[in-house]
Amino acid sequence: MSTATTPESRSRGKAPAGEKVADWADGRLGIYSLAKANMRKIFPDHWSFMLGEICLYSFIIIILTGVYLTLFFHPSMNEVEYHGSYVPMQGQLMSEAYKSTLDISFDVRGGLLIRQIHHWAALVFLAGMFVHMMRVFFTGAFRKPREINWLFGFLLFVLGMFTGFTGYSLPDDLLSGTGIRFMEGAVLSVPIVGTYLSFFLFGGEFPGDDFIARFFSVHVLLLPGIMLGLVVAHLILVFYHKHTQFAGPGKTNKNVVGMPLMPVYMAKAGGFFFLVFGVLAAVSAIATINPIWNIGPYRPDMVSTGAQPDWYMGFSEGLIRVMPGWEINFWGHTLVLGVFIPLMIFPLVLVSIAVYPFIESWVTGDKREHHILDRPRNAPTRTAFGVAWITLYFVLLVGGGNDLWATHFHLSINAITWFVRIAFFVAPVVAFIVTKRICLGLQRRDRDKVLHGRESGIIKRLPHGEFIEIHEPLSQEQLHTLTAHEQYKPLEIGPEVDENGVRRKVKMSEKVRAKLSKGYYGGESQIPKPTVEEYKEISSGHGHH
Repeated sequence: MSTATTPESRSRGKAPAGEKVADWADGRLGIYSLAKANMRKIFPDHWSFMLGEICLYSFIIIILTGVYLTLFFHPSMNEVEYHGSYVPMQGQLMSEAYKSTLDISFDVRGGLLIRQIHHWAALVFLAGMFVHMMRVFFTGAFRKPREINWLFGFLLFVLGMFTGFTGYSLPDDLLSGTGIRFMEGAVLSVPIVGTYLSFFLFGGEFPGDDFIARFFSVHVLLLPGIMLGLVVAHLILVFYHKHTQFAGPGKTNKNVVGMPLMPVYMAKAGGFFFLVFGVLAAVSAIATINPIWNIGPYRPDMVSTGAQPDWYMGFSEGLIRVMPGWEINFWGHTLVLGVFIPLMIFPLVLVSIAVYPFIESWVTGDKREHHILDRPRNAPTRTAFGVAWITLYFVLLVGGGNDLWATHFHLSINAITWFVRIAFFVAPVVAFIVTKRICLGLQRRDRDKVLHGRESGIIKRLPHGEFIEIHEPLSQEQLHTLTAHEQYKPLEIGPEVDENGVRRKVKMSEKVRAKLSKGYYGGESQIPKPTVEEYKEISSGHGHH
């Protein structure tokens, strides 16, 4: 007996084309099991976690707009005569790089907007990286097992700085050329090999004929390729280690409380990407940045007025501007210490923040995994170090713009320079002390809130005439948040003699470690948390209003 097959049954048994493709891919890549295991991964929800997303989305926008710009940019220093749409430049001699940038700005449809988005996205990317790294630093998110990821983020920030530098050097305008000249002077200050490095970089005497093409290759291929690899590695480690979270009820080192990756987090992330893109497009359409047509092409014998690099390189320029012009003659060679010393301090300022996680781990001796974040006030020494570093960064940023401070506020440029020289040593110390005292004050306030409750502002008169303020007790969630942090005890060297009376040899590293540990976690560096006995005694009515 045969059974007739109807067209309807045939259509029901036939899989859609998309499902066939998915089945084919799954048979070779195992995407079903991979998606099942990872698409429901939980991510916590906190506004500060969006800082990293801003960096990621800005980086994507930089790549997309950069690809568009490479289609029209000519990285050549060959001299040509301009006959484009911008009338004030008609007939002027300039490099092909500068001419093609003018063409992108005035003759390519949407070219100026894409240029502006590319530049603004670079600024937002580095600003986002800076703030994101500080969020990670102040909350202790760099602790085990995330030290390597911290280094990845640090390298992304540093490479982003140099990628931005090579990027705004490409148009070959007077401002970017001044920046290149500044860099060439720093390279020449390196003892013995400075001249050779300069000749290698520029292909001969500055400015040479090759540095635009070389910077273009570095800017478009080398640095973005390394950064893309670091971004992928960074995201893989975030996914693998799971996301950190702030302390709260039900949150431990072994779980994550939040929303699943699919569909909640992906939907929010997609919307946030277009929000970032929209804001960047709006800012780029409204606020002009790097108007090279007003600055003019680069000439080695000229310097543009008020020449300033982008903000992220301003502190390196500040180091050189405020450094005295010291020179010494050594074996017939002139050592330009006024440039070379800042050139050495520049990486030290950056590396000091990169190696901090390893220093703190060594001081505490804590080798455990940490997935719960600290409140900055509960790590006053770390928070004070971070604020001191930021203070130094911005003091040098003021030094890098000393001429603009002088002209805009009618001040003496020498007075500003001397202020920065003094503040370089004084301001970080003051910032450290003040920040630490603020953190300790906030810890005392938290302790008082736990023991006595929150001030309600309600005044009550007792029968015998005394006026008191009513304190509202905190919820269990608030109590947990204020008391969930750990408090380390300073390391002790121990007795200098053993049980037999023989003097024990103590290594210098152990003494230094104990000294630092006492500075980090000694009696004046943290306020003891209220104990359960103290809370019960006060909440039971003794001394509690």
